[in-house]
Amino acid sequence: MSDDCTVIDGRMFGRIRAALGQVAEDDIAWALNVRPPVGGVQFAQDVIFVICNSGMKNTVAQGIFERCMDALWSGKPVREAFGHKGKAAAIERVWEERADLLAGYNRADDKLAYLESLPWVGPITKYHLAKNFGLPYAKPDVHLQSLADREGCTAQALCERLAGETGLTVSAVDTVLWRACALGVIDSKSGRILQEAAA
Repeated sequence: MSDDCTVIDGRMFGRIRAALGQVAEDDIAWALNVRPPVGGVQFAQDVIFVICNSGMKNTVAQGIFERCMDALWSGKPVREAFGHKGKAAAIERVWEERADLLAGYNRADDKLAYLESLPWVGPITKYHLAKNFGLPYAKPDVHLQSLADREGCTAQALCERLAGETGLTVSAVDTVLWRACALGVIDSKSGRILQEAAA
């Protein structure tokens, strides 16, 4: 751990949560209510959402995801909605094989390994997908990994510790910390809060 490291503890997490306000509360409510996929369509949509988000800002990826789903529902090639050949092909495969892929997921003893075997889902994005399926994982993206590195631990260990201190789930903590970094409430490089809640 760096000498100038700001350790995020439960109290600091509370300040971050307060600074985010309703955004944090909405993210926490979402994380606490996520459930495993119940059908092939839901499974495919969640996988496709993560594929679209891979390597992109969430705000950009959301529009791409919506265009891809419109193409799929209307029977058009995804390539017309999304110019990335590899991702477009992966999206079409997931959509076409959605029932079999969900059945494979449900049978899998190692859910993370199974998720990583899906088209265009890799060693980082499998955690995003796992979190969206209600599994107790943190996604070690650039923000969370930077915060964890400062504390000399993994993103999972950071979020597990804070979950224990706050009474929230690992995925709720992960989502709040990610949002705080993405919105500039906390600096992931220094671990310092940049914006506080109004008094």
